[in-house]
Amino acid sequence: MKILVVGGSYFLGRVFVMLTAKEHEITVVNRGSYPMDGFGVKQVKGDRRETATWKACTETYDVAVDFCAYEKGDIATVLENLPEKVGQYIFISTVDVYERGVGGRKEESAPLERRIFAGEAGAYIAGKVALEGEVAEECEKRGIPYTVLRPAILYGPLNYAPRESIYIQMMVQNHILPRITDAVGKFQMVYVKDAAEAVRKCLGNRNAYGRAYNLCQDLTLTYDLFLDGLKEAADSEAQEIRLTAADAAAQGMPLPFPVTEEETELYSNERSKRELGLLYTDFAQGMAKTYRAFRGIYDKGQGA
Repeated sequence: MKILVVGGSYFLGRVFVMLTAKEHEITVVNRGSYPMDGFGVKQVKGDRRETATWKACTETYDVAVDFCAYEKGDIATVLENLPEKVGQYIFISTVDVYERGVGGRKEESAPLERRIFAGEAGAYIAGKVALEGEVAEECEKRGIPYTVLRPAILYGPLNYAPRESIYIQMMVQNHILPRITDAVGKFQMVYVKDAAEAVRKCLGNRNAYGRAYNLCQDLTLTYDLFLDGLKEAADSEAQEIRLTAADAAAQGMPLPFPVTEEETELYSNERSKRELGLLYTDFAQGMAKTYRAFRGIYDKGQGA
C-alpha cells in the first residue's frame, strides 16, 4: 500500500510512520525540519499551503493521512493539486470539535461547536471544525472515501506538547511533584501508540469510510489520578508540594489539564472499540513507558 503522510515528523505522525514504514511504502510531506531518512520513507519537503508541494507528489496513493491540517483550506489545497486521485483520506481532528457544555459522554453523532472562541485554542477548535466539513465536502465531490479520527489528550514518548513531560521534568530534575489541591476537572487521555494503531486500522478499511471515531482511554482522569499514576510509574523520591491552582499559576507552573468542573468534557470510545477493534493501553502501563522515556532525556539534561 502506498501512503501519503502529511506532517508525520512530530508526535503522533512520527509514531505512525515508525510503526508502519516496514509494512507499507510511505511518502512524508513536511517542511523538512526533522529528517525522516532513518525510517526508510520518501520525503517531500515543502509548505502544505503551496501548490508546488503537491505537484511534486506524482505517485498514485492508496491513502493520504493528514496529521497537520489546522486551517480552512488546508485539505482542499491538497486534493486540488495532487496530480493523481487518492484512494482514501484520513483526517486527524480532535475531540475538542464537540459543542461545549453538553452533558454526558459525547458520541460521534454529537453536535459540533459552531461558536468562535477567543485566543489560540479558539482558533484551533474553529479550524478543526471547519476542516471536518471540508474533508467531507471535498472528498464527496471527488468520490474519495474519508475517515475522521478525534483523539483526546495525547501522551507518550516523543510528546513535544508541554503536558506530562513538565511533571516528569520536575520530578527528575527538581525532585518535586506539585499536587493541585482544588482541581476537580475531569479529562481523558490516549496513549500515542493507540492513536497510531487506530490510524493503521483505518487504512483501506471500507467499514471506516465516512465514519468518525473518538480515541480515548477508558479511564476518566482527574489531576489527582493523573499524578497518582505518574508517581506510581516513577522511581523518583520526589517530594509532593501541595498548592492551589491559583498558586501554581502565580508561580508559573503550567496547568495543561482541566481544573474546574466547567472545563470537563467527556467522550465515548465505544465506536472505536466496536468497529475498529481498538484495544486501549492501560493508563498505568502507558505512563510507565512515558516516564522511562522522558527520564532518560531529563537525566542527560541534568548532567549536561
